[in-house]
Amino acid sequence: MQTDIGLQSHSSVTRANGDRLRDIFNKYASTEKDGDLFMTPEDFLQSYLGLYNDENYNPKTVKMLGSILDTSKDGLISFMEFQAFEAVLCQPDAIYRTAFQLFDTNGSGSITHDEFEEIIKQTTLHQKIQFNFKSDFMGLHFGGDRKRTVTYSEFSQVLHDFHEEHAVQAFKQFDRTKKGVISAMDFSYIMLNCKIHLLSEYVKPNLVAVAGGGTGGHNVTFPYFMAFNSLLNNMELVKRIYLSFTKGNHQLEMTKEEFLYAAQQMSQLTPLEIDILFHLAGFLHQRTGRVSFIDLERIAPYRPTRYLSKPFAEVKAVESAEDRGFGTQLLESLYRFTLGSVAGATGATVKTRMQNQRAGSYIGELMYKNSIDCAKKVIRHEGVFGLYRGLLPQLVGVCPEKAIKLTMNDLIRDKLTTEKGEITGLSELIAGGCAGASQVMFTNPLEIVKIRLQVAGEITSGPKISAMGVIRELGIRGLYKGSKACFLRDVPFSAIYFPVYAHCKLNFADVNGHNSALSLLGSAMIAGVPAAYLVTPADVIKTRIQVAARAGQTTYTGVLDAVRKIWREEGFVAFWKGGPARVFRSAPQFGFTLMTYEVLQRLLYVDFGGRRPTGSEAKIPVQTAEIKSTNPDHIGGYRLGLATFTGMESKFGLFLPKFKSNVS
Repeated sequence: MQTDIGLQSHSSVTRANGDRLRDIFNKYASTEKDGDLFMTPEDFLQSYLGLYNDENYNPKTVKMLGSILDTSKDGLISFMEFQAFEAVLCQPDAIYRTAFQLFDTNGSGSITHDEFEEIIKQTTLHQKIQFNFKSDFMGLHFGGDRKRTVTYSEFSQVLHDFHEEHAVQAFKQFDRTKKGVISAMDFSYIMLNCKIHLLSEYVKPNLVAVAGGGTGGHNVTFPYFMAFNSLLNNMELVKRIYLSFTKGNHQLEMTKEEFLYAAQQMSQLTPLEIDILFHLAGFLHQRTGRVSFIDLERIAPYRPTRYLSKPFAEVKAVESAEDRGFGTQLLESLYRFTLGSVAGATGATVKTRMQNQRAGSYIGELMYKNSIDCAKKVIRHEGVFGLYRGLLPQLVGVCPEKAIKLTMNDLIRDKLTTEKGEITGLSELIAGGCAGASQVMFTNPLEIVKIRLQVAGEITSGPKISAMGVIRELGIRGLYKGSKACFLRDVPFSAIYFPVYAHCKLNFADVNGHNSALSLLGSAMIAGVPAAYLVTPADVIKTRIQVAARAGQTTYTGVLDAVRKIWREEGFVAFWKGGPARVFRSAPQFGFTLMTYEVLQRLLYVDFGGRRPTGSEAKIPVQTAEIKSTNPDHIGGYRLGLATFTGMESKFGLFLPKFKSNVS
């Protein structure tokens, strides 16, 4: 058996699945020779991969594609060849290597001019518009005498350049007047044959309409023709530019000026290519002078999704609240509330001790010098568990508290976000403020119980205080004591926190607009610093009002009374007591809460027709190489076998006569 590019050292995946691969091969192999089993091309393509099973399939096509594995060129596929090709599929350039083995008809490890011509002449592409094999293009690649062979690396470039050369030759054939201009109908014919692998189902019927860009009377100049093809070749780059500019927000629309600026930062897309992009988008969507991700998805090549390991939701316009109906919106809110409840179960308690410390304490001196001193003394006198005194009611209530805050912020942001995905700074503040206000009904009772349990640890004598005892003592009205101060704290906190978090996410997103778990955590923790510290005065006032005063301590009748007395007795600095401890608690707490909330939305995603969290989609759009089979026999490299063979269509346009598969 001849040594070929496919017969190389097996990958670790191949070795790990060797026995399993042998069982699978034997399952599909239908031919026995000298005591060994072999696959026929039909066994491999039709039975194993599930391609070309329709009645009108071309047997010659199946034989040609089967020869990719048949490195010995004896018409049969041995297990060694099957296993070797599995290793090829594991490589990042599997599509190019597969194409190379298709053209290497004699298994020599290099490609001759005659081999290249033999395969190309059997394609539908050549039958519709013949390629001139006597052209300078072939002479430059294979030598003037056509005797030079090309290696694998050289072949990859030859194949890439070939389709561009074929299109140029086609233009010359239809440019009968030799003026560098063809008609719109000729342009459409060339594109539908030479470049059909780059055309989406939206673009195909509009080729005549967009020909010439609306400026040349539907005549297409050669520069326009080349720019149009270049644009289609670079649509994934175009999407990357869009996602980088919008930070992953698929609803935002970009103007031509914005796109020109963004393109120059990342690539060398020409102004003519961008003109074509916006002109084409106007035909496919609406003439707004802007382009959206929906437009780009319509222009981009069609990608088969039948064999995706998970269903891929087609990118679509976000439905308005009226379109989705009240029931759907309610389910979405319940979904968010549930995830918010799970994400919200975190917290700490040191700040409460610091904030309740008063000048002229009943023991005659400050109990805690700072946050670290507070933690040390609590551990020394009450043990490690003293740090978590009063934490149980907080954990019981923090779930609905955080859940309603996260849900309300998302709900109001959705309502105030335009159909284009834009939201003003004022709207962000309003959404955050509403989220903070909505949580007070849960926060206030829990804060009072938590605070009184925590401060009870400072008293070494007297009866023990329980949560139920505090609730019975205060009653329903008492549990909402200090609610005004709670509003003063929670509304500004959320109004600051959520907008800062949203903008930090945008700044930390990668070039695709995706946020990793680490960037989510960092964004949430950064947002917690100004939000937590700036509302410390309101938190101090709330704590003083809610804590039961001991003998000799000042009592407060309300927010204004507390402000006056604290200012008079302790000065301005008293309003900022416990600020650092509050930051050290709130920043990590909300960091993990928001990170968990968004990660859960990704892992447990349910499509309600609304908006996903910004930056939640890691890879948009799906690439051909990401298409995986659902057949359990497709293991190791063969999990991408379908992607490789269908990718030869979409990437190279290697359409063979009567080429049909069950990919639709």
